[in-house]
Amino acid sequence: MGGYRRVKVWSVLMRLYHWAFALSIVTLCITGYYIRDPFVLGVWEGIDTNFIMAEMRYIHFLAGYIFIAAVMVRMYLFIFGNRFERFTDFIPVTPRNIRGLFITIKHYLYLTDEHVGHGGHNPLAGTAYMGMIFLGLIMILTGLYLLYPENDTIFAIGTAIFGNQQVARLWHYFLFWIFAVFCMVHVYLVVWNDIFGDEGIISSIFSGRKFLKDHH
Repeated sequence: MGGYRRVKVWSVLMRLYHWAFALSIVTLCITGYYIRDPFVLGVWEGIDTNFIMAEMRYIHFLAGYIFIAAVMVRMYLFIFGNRFERFTDFIPVTPRNIRGLFITIKHYLYLTDEHVGHGGHNPLAGTAYMGMIFLGLIMILTGLYLLYPENDTIFAIGTAIFGNQQVARLWHYFLFWIFAVFCMVHVYLVVWNDIFGDEGIISSIFSGRKFLKDHH
């Protein structure tokens, strides 16, 4: 491919984080929605439901622990990952990244054909991902507060931040919708970039490598 070279962008740990994060979110959304609004009500529907809520809760809690591990890994990579994975590569505080942020927004809105290539995350995507990790920390705290109210430390922190479990539950439910919408927008933009871009963004999350122009 003339003018391009295949560059290792994402480490193995980054790719493991991505799939653990993605699959845990999908699992948490499905099971969490069922826990809030169970749609199988009894054996009169012809389905044995004796343990379905317990099973949904078990899967939800298991996926929650995977989610916690994924968030911790990404926080580690923000600081200690390779140069494409660290937050300093994309955070919009430098002239390069500020310019890239506005050009990317205009590009997604079809206001310009200009496209700023970025080895890792572009400034818009990277900032959005950092925001989702921050919201993930709030989601983790609300989940632990709801699950372990008998733990003195968790109860004290949860009460200090949210006041009571009902408020924490409302935050947990509100953030569920934020993550659900984020997943849909993320998939749309990734496919959009793969169609109109030339970096091979979808394959990169499997192989770890992107096609970058030589000047990058």
